[in-house]
Amino acid sequence: MSFSIESQQIPATIFFSAGESSGDQHAANLFLAIKKQSANIQAIGMGGAKMRQAGVDIHYDSSNMGVIGVIEVIKHYREIRLALRKMQQLIIEQRPDLLICVDYKEFNLKLAQFAKKQGIKVLFYVSPQVWAWRPKRVITYGKAIDMMAVIFPFETPYYEAENIPVRYVGHPSVDKVHPLHSKQGAIKLFQLDSNMPIIGLLPGSRANEIKRMLPVMLDAVKKIQDDYPNAQFLLPQADSISDTLLLPYLINTPIQVIKDQPYDVIQCCDGIMTTSGTATLETALLNIPMVIVYKLSGLTYSLGRLLVNIDVIGLPNIIAGKRIVQELIQHEATGEKIAAEMSHILQDKNYAETIRAELTKVKEKLGEGGGSENMAKLALEMLDLC
Repeated sequence: MSFSIESQQIPATIFFSAGESSGDQHAANLFLAIKKQSANIQAIGMGGAKMRQAGVDIHYDSSNMGVIGVIEVIKHYREIRLALRKMQQLIIEQRPDLLICVDYKEFNLKLAQFAKKQGIKVLFYVSPQVWAWRPKRVITYGKAIDMMAVIFPFETPYYEAENIPVRYVGHPSVDKVHPLHSKQGAIKLFQLDSNMPIIGLLPGSRANEIKRMLPVMLDAVKKIQDDYPNAQFLLPQADSISDTLLLPYLINTPIQVIKDQPYDVIQCCDGIMTTSGTATLETALLNIPMVIVYKLSGLTYSLGRLLVNIDVIGLPNIIAGKRIVQELIQHEATGEKIAAEMSHILQDKNYAETIRAELTKVKEKLGEGGGSENMAKLALEMLDLC
């Protein structure tokens, strides 16, 4: 009996691996939820500032590892490879009770495969987009994991068809996307005029997205000003983007940069131009009309067109099963076309309301939330702690 009590006092160790801003936030929320359900847990691994604030002992800072595309990965290959080796060595040294891989697919697949060979349980959080391309990847992932936690309900059949353990836990953004103020309170806080158009810019949370997308959005701003000289422009700065990177682009522009209040910013807007990614879903959850824009390197885009088997890339459109907001991708992502779509949203109230109605349906499809709590319960089940 005394042995049992002592063994229960030894804290279980979770190894987290997150490689970009959204994964860092998801992992932080998850660990906070785990600690609420069980205090006898410690966590180590790779991540960023949010995970560190949540109490994870960060052994490798992944803040600069969020890259997309073939060329970008090649440029950062040495750093990515170094991080993988360090994390593999840490797994050998620490022998965690559970590895939780959060997104960052290819890196985390390799880490999961390594951990599995070491006899470590693996929980993968956020499935690769097998519904968009290479669906047979589920088999490769299935061999490397003990459980796949998916964030969209339509993802589970892909794993069930191959008899791979899978659980739908809900999308974390449903719980996360809550403004701190009312819309009118936020408008007053940011010193805005509600009688004039308010337009948001969401250029991304990665350095390469800022470099590629922000100049295009700034060109759109200039064109919008021609028709709406009193328009107000807001840019919620992502935690992962430094002032040094962002602010030189904004010299002599009418854009107000706001930190730490992204959802208050979004809810103030009449329309938003946003990069493809989680930001599109967050905008949808706040029911704001948007235009989705994105550019990749020429090589990455060409390869993507060969591999991807869906007609849309924006999450709201994918969840809706149809194009409910406009997407301007690659050569179509121009300042002129972005400005034209934004003017359409501002001028045509029926058009804007139709978009809002469709975004409401997207929110309904995502359910009531509880993603982090559901994930925490799943993690503790795998640790035999609940």
